[in-house]
Amino acid sequence: MRSDLIFGALTHVTNRYQLCQLAAKATRKLHKPNTRLQDTTNEVLDRFKDTIPMDDGVEPTVEKIHVGDHRERRAA
Repeated sequence: MRSDLIFGALTHVTNRYQLCQLAAKATRKLHKPNTRLQDTTNEVLDRFKDTIPMDDGVEPTVEKIHVGDHRERRAA
């Protein structure tokens, strides 16, 4: 039952809105043609129940901008 999958996924994602957003994105990426969208959504929620969809140990890659490195550009 889908409610069991949702409550299982809420153990890793505490914010319901965030769970909905993550599930929608994952469903769009994992959906295969000629399959039911409901089955793909259930598979995504089952994966969220077993794993952590947002791992805090991994930091996003962000390029640092050094303030002193830029030069003033003038129009010609």
